[in-house]
Amino acid sequence: MRAMSVTDRSHLDVGLIAGSAGGGPTAGSAGGPVRRARHRGRRLTALACAGLFFFGPTIAHSLGAHAARFENRALTTFGDPRDGWAWLTGLPAWAADNLPWRDSAVWATEALSRGVFGEPAALSAPPPEPAVEPVLAPALRPTIAAFPSVIEGREGWLYLGADVSGACVPSRSLTDTMISLRRLRTAVEASGRRFVLLVAPDKTTMVPEQLPADYLGRDCASRARSEFWRRVVTEAGAIDLRPALADIARRKGSPVYYPADTHWSQEGGVAMTYALGELVQPGITRTWQVAPAGPTLWPDDISPLIGRGGEHVISTYSLAPAGPADRTRSVASDFRVPLRLVSVPAAGTVNQPVRMIGDSFTQFASRYLAATFTDITIVHPETVGAAPRSAGELLAGGKVVVLEVAERNLLSGTSPILLQPVIVEIARRLSAHPAR
Repeated sequence: MRAMSVTDRSHLDVGLIAGSAGGGPTAGSAGGPVRRARHRGRRLTALACAGLFFFGPTIAHSLGAHAARFENRALTTFGDPRDGWAWLTGLPAWAADNLPWRDSAVWATEALSRGVFGEPAALSAPPPEPAVEPVLAPALRPTIAAFPSVIEGREGWLYLGADVSGACVPSRSLTDTMISLRRLRTAVEASGRRFVLLVAPDKTTMVPEQLPADYLGRDCASRARSEFWRRVVTEAGAIDLRPALADIARRKGSPVYYPADTHWSQEGGVAMTYALGELVQPGITRTWQVAPAGPTLWPDDISPLIGRGGEHVISTYSLAPAGPADRTRSVASDFRVPLRLVSVPAAGTVNQPVRMIGDSFTQFASRYLAATFTDITIVHPETVGAAPRSAGELLAGGKVVVLEVAERNLLSGTSPILLQPVIVEIARRLSAHPAR
């Protein structure tokens, strides 16, 4: 005999009530319409709530309320309805991201948690973007969801949690990452061009003294970083900027990173520009002259993740390739749309056409690259990953191809530049237009 379901029992109860009254109409027999009316009301309420959640951002936007971007990532886009189920399943993330005043709610939650309980709120953070191809990586514990979005260190210093979680729970093995970097180098050099790999060190690598004494992932991240730097230099031929950054910090008496920001300072951008200039044209930097150019304000990018706002003062510099004439200029771009910097050649400038794949760390070098490179185009790795054919055509315009990528994006294996289809398409475009 099959087990009786809830629906079966419901019908049985109604029948017993009706039978006990001799089959005539009773209160029990009228329960069907009552229940249907009640369920219909609940469905309408649920539909209204769902509509408010999904279409609330659009309604609020039409009334002048806008969602603020306060996390270290872009807001989720609405997508294309033509994508079908992929678009539909992405709607919750879009609706959650674009709710107006979400930043205020996060900050209020953080303030309440610290004021009442004396501890940070358990705010969720999005995991690093996963690779879109199968990878072989060891099964590590804990899972990436267990790591905090922000690590609170000594003396108010904040570190991006992804520096540690990506090192401990990578989406691909370090060996796979080295293979991809070597394939990209081979593709560029086979087309007659020079390839330069620059890795921007994480703040956890360069300023470990301000990390807390103990935190989740401390040991596994330390081991992963040590192995990464050994292999990325010896196997992938990366330029190791750590000694230059440590020397600058020693001379200026403070780190080249800021307490509440994950990026390096303008000094880091200068150091990267010098390294690139020497690689492309050895000896060119001997005539370069750098001098302080005044402070400016820059928004923090880590503190908003735990409900705080803020900005810090950064020092900027002038750079004269030869003589007193400063050639720097402010450049506001995240390189999602390729940025081309062109200037008139002069003494001390690098005049070879350079094409560069660079992330947010390069933003702190763009004013100095504009001063010293007369033809350089910069494009973001995510743009390359989204449109590798166009990116390959862009890279074909240079005699030198530079890849600058943050340590955590290589260590975690999440950089789209590591994907095999992307590398294959770039190689195809470069080989179709060999350097002359």
